[in-house]
Amino acid sequence: MTPTLQIAFDAADPHALVRFWAAALGYEVEDHTEIVGSLVAAGRLDESETVVDGDRRAFRDVATARGDGPRLFVQRVGEPKSAKNRVHLDLQVGAADAPGEVERLVALGARVLWTTTDRGPVTTTLADPEGNEFCVS
Repeated sequence: MTPTLQIAFDAADPHALVRFWAAALGYEVEDHTEIVGSLVAAGRLDESETVVDGDRRAFRDVATARGDGPRLFVQRVGEPKSAKNRVHLDLQVGAADAPGEVERLVALGARVLWTTTDRGPVTTTLADPEGNEFCVS
């Protein structure tokens, strides 16, 4: 069996972070209303472990999104990010589109950390709303 790739993020607010990444990548946030309701009704999930996110009932500590690529899995953790990422995402859009893409991502809540050409193409490193670094080139 060939494994499939899921990208997992730790977050203080998994629902806000999954919305950011879904918008950034053109993904859809998964709707867990039915499964959450079933688990609560069966006594396998306590109401305190759920939240209402917009018009959806969701797991309090997990949010997910799907699109044309790896599934995103965002989980709540108690501690804040404290060091540079050892793995990060590179969003490759091409030199002509990169400046506009950086502007779009900043409007969604990212912030620019730096821009460099040290490895070839102009690459901008940004941080998502929780501080996770990623690049656009």
